[in-house]
Amino acid sequence: MKSSSKRQTGYFVVLWVVALAFFSPVVWIFLSAFKTKQEILAIPPKWVFRPTLENIVDMFQSNNFFLYLFNSVFMSVGAVLIALVVSFLAAYSFSRFRPKGTDFIMFLLLSMRMVPAAATIVPIYLMYSAFGWRNSYWSMTLFYAMFSIPFSVWILKGFMDGISRRFDETALVNGASRFHIMVRVILPQVKPGLVAAFVFNMIFVWNEFLFNFIIGGNKVTTIPVALSVGLYTSTGVQWSFIASLSLVYTLPLVIAIFFFQKYLLVGMTFGTVRGEV
Repeated sequence: MKSSSKRQTGYFVVLWVVALAFFSPVVWIFLSAFKTKQEILAIPPKWVFRPTLENIVDMFQSNNFFLYLFNSVFMSVGAVLIALVVSFLAAYSFSRFRPKGTDFIMFLLLSMRMVPAAATIVPIYLMYSAFGWRNSYWSMTLFYAMFSIPFSVWILKGFMDGISRRFDETALVNGASRFHIMVRVILPQVKPGLVAAFVFNMIFVWNEFLFNFIIGGNKVTTIPVALSVGLYTSTGVQWSFIASLSLVYTLPLVIAIFFFQKYLLVGMTFGTVRGEV
C-alpha cells in the first residue's frame, strides 16, 4: 500500500514537471508583457522586477490594434457558428438516415483536415483573386467555416450515434416534426459536443496565419498576422509590443480552455455511448 502511494506521488510529480515545462514559455511571455524593453532583453534574465502597464497602454494606443482584435473575434466566432449550424444538420442526416457511402463521405471529410495548408494555398489564392474575394470579411469568414465543418461533423456525428433512435421514433409517433426532434430532443443531448466543436474550431481559426496572410488584406488582418507584420520596425524588433499583444491574444483561449476542459475531453472521445431506452 505504501509503495503504491509512493508510485502515485511520483506520477503526480512527473506530470507537474512536464506541465510546467510546457507552460513555462507562456508564463515567460506573460511576464515579459509587464517588463520594460531593457528588462526583456536583460542577460541574465530578470525574475524580480517592478511590473509596468506601459506596454499594454502603448499597444492599445497603437494603430489598428482594435481592428486586428475585431477581425479575430468577428471572423472566428462568425465562422465557427456557421460551421456548427451546418455541421449539426449534416451530422443528424448522416447519423439518422445513413445515406449510401456514409463511411466513405466521412473519411473524405476528415481527410480535408489532413491536407497541409501549404498544399492548398496556391489554388485558393488563384480562385479568390479571380473572383475578387480577397480582403473581404464574408469571404474569409466562409473560408474558415468551410475548414471548420469537417471536424465538427465528425464530433457531432459521434455524439448523435450514441443517442438512441427510439427518441426519434417516439417523437415521430407523437406527431413531432424532424425539426422539432432536432431542436427539442437531439440538441440538448449533444450540447457537450457542440461546446467541444466550438472550442476546437475557435482554437484553429483564432490561431490561423497562412491563409489570412496570403488571401486576406489590410482590412481583414487578424492578430497572428499583425504579430508577424509588427515584428520589425525602424528601431529593431519590438519585443514589448510582441509580448503585450501575445498576452491579449493568448489569454482568451487559456481562459476558455480552463472553463471548458471537461467538454474538450469528452469531445476528443467523440461522446459517450448511451444504451437503448
